[in-house]
Amino acid sequence: MRIAVGSDHAGYRLEEFLASHLSTSGHDVDDLGTHSETPVDYPEFGADVGRAVSEGRAELGLCACGTGIGISVAANKVPGVRAALVHDATTARLARRHNHANVVCMGGRMVGCEFAKDAIDTFLSTAPAGGRHDGRIREITALEAR
Repeated sequence: MRIAVGSDHAGYRLEEFLASHLSTSGHDVDDLGTHSETPVDYPEFGADVGRAVSEGRAELGLCACGTGIGISVAANKVPGVRAALVHDATTARLARRHNHANVVCMGGRMVGCEFAKDAIDTFLSTAPAGGRHDGRIREITALEAR
């Protein structure tokens, strides 16, 4: 699977850890930056990951900043992106299954590496559910057209 990853300086170490884990697990990782802990602003990195997913250059995305909140807000500004802030395997599973999330976001200052690894593995192994969730996803998509 091709996965776009991006972070700011506060999420850099977590993003690097997870990118390495994803590569070792056989995924094709497209690292969109940042590439150090030098302070940068997160919005463009979140948007870059969102665009990679919405344009089909990546199947899914992974973002990290200090809390995961800001970069998820930025990624969600890209039409077609459903970025979800997750803290563990349970929130990752529910984000993918119920909300059909296509970008997973985490906080480098909030989530330990092993929890993050479990979360990303769960996110990738969970399929979006159909049924009652499909209507909600259509409603979310319709909001973008307003």
